[in-house]
Amino acid sequence: MEKQIYTLHRENEKEHWWYKGRREIISTIIGKSISKKKKLKILDFGAGSGTNSVMLSDYGDVYVYEKDKNIQDYLKKKFDKNSNIFVLNEINENIFFDLIIASDVIEHIKDDNEVIKFLSKILKSEGKILITVPAYNFLYTERDKVLGHFRRYNRTMLREKTEKHFKTIQLSYYNFFLFFLSLTLFIFLKIFKAKHLITSPERTPNFIINSLLCNIFSSERFFLKWLNFPFGSSIIYFAKKISN
Repeated sequence: MEKQIYTLHRENEKEHWWYKGRREIISTIIGKSISKKKKLKILDFGAGSGTNSVMLSDYGDVYVYEKDKNIQDYLKKKFDKNSNIFVLNEINENIFFDLIIASDVIEHIKDDNEVIKFLSKILKSEGKILITVPAYNFLYTERDKVLGHFRRYNRTMLREKTEKHFKTIQLSYYNFFLFFLSLTLFIFLKIFKAKHLITSPERTPNFIINSLLCNIFSSERFFLKWLNFPFGSSIIYFAKKISN
């Protein structure tokens, strides 16, 4: 991911409709099978700007990991006063987690099969994992390249990559209600590759538009309690480790 994009993520992740809505959706999916009273040991893997970490801390102690040293330093300052959020310099393979979150992470990794295998290794027996990824390779644009994406996924592809290690609890597309708006943007980006068009979605819109998009997007959490969406611009996967 380019430095400019990461800076935009840091500046916008608190209020931007995408991050706010995704946090609510992730919390809902987790909350369906995990009680906040359990106080789990959680790994926020590839945490980026730490946009999900505070939300995850409602479920237990959160261990935040980012490979980049500069990002680690930023996260340590950001969470300095959070008593149950800890930033890791590296992951100890002898420490195991109850829950792992990899939210829009594995598409940034060239060998995604290897990282999925690694995450299963450090997950406790019967532990759970939640993965989100961008959907559909036909939507791959210059924006994906700028964001550092190697690929996008479909539901079958993600299931095949994970089925050796995890038993699926839920696998659904999401960002369903705004899909055709997203599709219009992707088509526009396919045709016009101007830098400002690529980075503009990372900026928080004005209050009214941002609130409207956030309410539409986050409302999907109510539907995801009961069903899987047939399409959407992203995928959410929640699963349990297969015991050996």
